[in-house]
Amino acid sequence: MSLPSILEAAHHFAGAHLESGAFAIDATVGNGHDTLFLLRTVAPEGRVMGFDIQMEALAATRKRVRDTDPALLDCLELVHAGHETMADRLTDEMSESVGTVMFNLGYLPGGDPDVITSSETTLEALRGALELLHPRGTITLVAYPGHEGGAEETRSVHAWAAALPHAQYQALSYDFLNPSDASPRLIVVQKRAR
Repeated sequence: MSLPSILEAAHHFAGAHLESGAFAIDATVGNGHDTLFLLRTVAPEGRVMGFDIQMEALAATRKRVRDTDPALLDCLELVHAGHETMADRLTDEMSESVGTVMFNLGYLPGGDPDVITSSETTLEALRGALELLHPRGTITLVAYPGHEGGAEETRSVHAWAAALPHAQYQALSYDFLNPSDASPRLIVVQKRAR
């Protein structure tokens, strides 16, 4: 048995407490891999809301979902906005009902490498995501330290997770110790049951 990759581990932790009918958020849809995973997990009664600042990411995600299973589009809402706005975009009944929020930082693969996530907006988004999670809800965050600005963002989100109060949250760091320093890292935060 091989150890799970960073992305496989992110999907494992994101889906651990999700089931059909749940509500999940993909904070950075990119090319739609995480969005599709979430949709397959919560459909047909659940819902996924996805955010991205790039229209090409939203279009690629919609195409990936449509090409895989067009019926899943009924469970999907894509929002052309930064992840830091997610808390403002949810209705009151959605607040504290989110089972999982997935983040995949950096830049859009195949897109403009100068358009990247930043520590400032990512930390704001993470603080908002904590408020949205229901008890035992999970945040997964894949960070990429290998691009310009990525190492600083990775350090920032790691420090943020490490400082969360243990009585309210569990925080885990998952990464491989022997690849390059540019290899992705996974941070998982779970809100404790009340």
